Amino acid sequence: MSTEHGALLGPADIRELAAALGVRPTKQRGQNFVIDANTVRRIVRTAEVRPDDVVVEVGPGLGSLTLALLETAAHVTAVEIDDVLAAALPATIVARLPEKAAHFALVHSDAMLVRELPGPAPTALVANLPYNVAVPVLLHMLDTFPTIERTLVMVQAEVADRLAAAPGSKVYGVPSVKANWYADVKRAGSIGRNVFWPAPNVDSGLVSLVRRAEPVKTTASKREVFAVVDAAFAQRRKTLRAALSGWAGSAAAAEAALVAAGVSPQARGEALTVEEFARIAEHKEAAA
Repeated sequence: MSTEHGALLGPADIRELAAALGVRPTKQRGQNFVIDANTVRRIVRTAEVRPDDVVVEVGPGLGSLTLALLETAAHVTAVEIDDVLAAALPATIVARLPEKAAHFALVHSDAMLVRELPGPAPTALVANLPYNVAVPVLLHMLDTFPTIERTLVMVQAEVADRLAAAPGSKVYGVPSVKANWYADVKRAGSIGRNVFWPAPNVDSGLVSLVRRAEPVKTTASKREVFAVVDAAFAQRRKTLRAALSGWAGSAAAAEAALVAAGVSPQARGEALTVEEFARIAEHKEAAA
């Protein structure tokens, strides 16, 4: 094992690496590099990464979290869109954790386009996700790789709150319901601004997602259920009878589907569980 923070990147290492590569973190890609070794160790601990885990990491950047994951996991596959960062990361792994280099793979791609990964199937997803793509990337990875059992993502605090929100909460919405389709979701801690370079002007939060042992019981497809969710929250102030009228074909058809599903037509989307959205999807033809 390396000395306390031996293999991991500190603030000086990060700035040195960035300068050598001519990298300036870009707002457009939501890049904020973690410069604190204790924080990445905490993320790995909170993610409960085990020695037999195959971890996929999205947006590894300069490799802070990647190195911490490699110290614990059996294998790490990192997905990086940035040309310069993707080219540099393998060399960083070889330089700082040579004994783990064979347990690392890099996929140079936009995570939203990734349909397969090299090596063994991933069992965990651990990532510091850029704010602007956090939710779509998370849902895409959970959908594409059903072997991912445990996920821990670091996102903007507000996004963390949304993902982990329960029905009835003011911030409960599309991300909350869709994440819950795949997993049990909860907040798993907060991260201050000073562990990043550059320091963002918002706090970050950790979100834990443990894949459901049993999928949502429904005869409707995921696509059908998500169509109801999208319609319900597109006009979240409206009652479901009104909000779902376009989806069902008319307000009367929406009401029939809601009544058949055992949901009040006067309810609003923010009060419903993912199971209730699934029941509504099953009764789309109720008025026909």
